[in-house]
Amino acid sequence: MGSVDLVVLDMAGTTIEDRGQVLNAFTATLHEQQVPVTLEELQSWRGASKREVLRVFVERRFGRADPENDWRIERAYAGFRDRLERSYQEDGVQAIPGVEEAFAWLRRRGIGVALTTGFYRKVTDIILRAVGWDQGVIDASVCSDEVPRGRPAPYMIFRSMEATGVMDVRRVIKVGDTALDLQAGLNAGVGGVVGVLSGSQTAEQLGQVAYTRLIDSVAALPELIDGASLEPKPFSI
Repeated sequence: MGSVDLVVLDMAGTTIEDRGQVLNAFTATLHEQQVPVTLEELQSWRGASKREVLRVFVERRFGRADPENDWRIERAYAGFRDRLERSYQEDGVQAIPGVEEAFAWLRRRGIGVALTTGFYRKVTDIILRAVGWDQGVIDASVCSDEVPRGRPAPYMIFRSMEATGVMDVRRVIKVGDTALDLQAGLNAGVGGVVGVLSGSQTAEQLGQVAYTRLIDSVAALPELIDGASLEPKPFSI
């Protein structure tokens, strides 16, 4: 398929194995701040800016107008960062099988590969170094704290286009394992929005958002690009 210039992919759950590091860091941090939360409540926020997630639950607990909220959020964010960084450094990082082969396939065909993430830059770089993707394996990476708003806003996709010199949004494919990933692609107006089932959200959850195709993992992306039309259309289960 010759109409793709750039593929923009999520990290945790899409290209990097999700071993529960993020949800565990969220629950421990919020409970430490006397903010009750369940894993089920956090699921719908998969893929969002981590600071924004903390803000949502702190404001729900104490009310949006509480003058102590900014202090609580900053304290929670510092604790979350510390837990998450230690988790990835101590437990290691593993790429999802077939992802690196898919990256190589795309780049051999002149298709750019960009990663976007709800992580901040420090932990993103920890992950990229751990899997060796900081050495020419991808073309760009963009974090949610590097744009005005994280998903479902389209800004990380636009920043990826800027970083790789791609001008036509219709020649971009967005790939992710969460509904917020898919919404960001739709908001950007990209040529293809592809959901993957390698993360924590199910086909039913992803099906609440319009998407182009649903595949088991990024390993199937080359076959999809090679043989399928990527005309976006609503999908429901």
